[in-house]
Amino acid sequence: MLMRFEGTDSYIATEDLRIAVNAAVALERPLLVKGEPGTGKTVLAQQVAQALSAPLIEWHVKSTTKAQQGLYEYDAVSRLRDSQLGDERVKDINNYIRKGKLWEAFAAPNRPVLLIDEIDKADIEFPNDLLLELDRMEFHVYETGETVKARQRPVVIITSNNEKDLPDAFLRRCFFHFIKFPDADTMAEIVEVHFPDLKPRLLREALSLFYDVRDVPGLKKKPSTSELIDWIKLLLNEDVDPETLRQSDPKKLIPPLHGALLKNEQDVHLFERLAFMARRERG
Repeated sequence: MLMRFEGTDSYIATEDLRIAVNAAVALERPLLVKGEPGTGKTVLAQQVAQALSAPLIEWHVKSTTKAQQGLYEYDAVSRLRDSQLGDERVKDINNYIRKGKLWEAFAAPNRPVLLIDEIDKADIEFPNDLLLELDRMEFHVYETGETVKARQRPVVIITSNNEKDLPDAFLRRCFFHFIKFPDADTMAEIVEVHFPDLKPRLLREALSLFYDVRDVPGLKKKPSTSELIDWIKLLLNEDVDPETLRQSDPKKLIPPLHGALLKNEQDVHLFERLAFMARRERG
């Protein structure tokens, strides 16, 4: 039976995103998801696993990550040390094979969702080094002579923050989806999932100010969905009046509790300069 993703109660998925997930599943191709940080790329894999009642296996890529680590690693150093100590474990090389996330996914008894998170953080050769394994759903373990084959093809979701271009050969093998930053209506739905009792006026004024902040020219890091959720939580905690938000033009006044929205000193200084210039003009 073909699994289908329709979103979950805690994750608002747009129609084009639902289509992309289900197309990747039907085509049995990895889903490559791009979008600015904070648009829910990583959370998508968690929600797909939840919606499909599938186990989730997460591989978070770092700048030092090598593709081989996703398959397995052979710990020759430990084996040498154990042989010097006369340890009986050295007789079985399997004791020194550490299974990677792809191996976990291939061996899973139930069809899993495999998340390869932030693939663009690694070396440019990293995606190409996984092409064969993701295509054939198998790989060879040279130290033991065995071939590891996927019991069933996992649902593979790969995220990228667009920090570097990915190889064409890799892109050809993926189904691609770019998650656009949510518009105000979609964002209102997302906020209501987190704050179901939020008063409409506060929601309206908070969203208006939030998008005004994002639109300020020269902003180094635009606030994302996660920052908005944190900010609204603080607004509720401090019982900020919606009227205060309505009067807070980000080009003339730093927004209240701005530390939840602005995450570097350059952007804080930008708003301080705008506010200073606005005061001078008024004076």
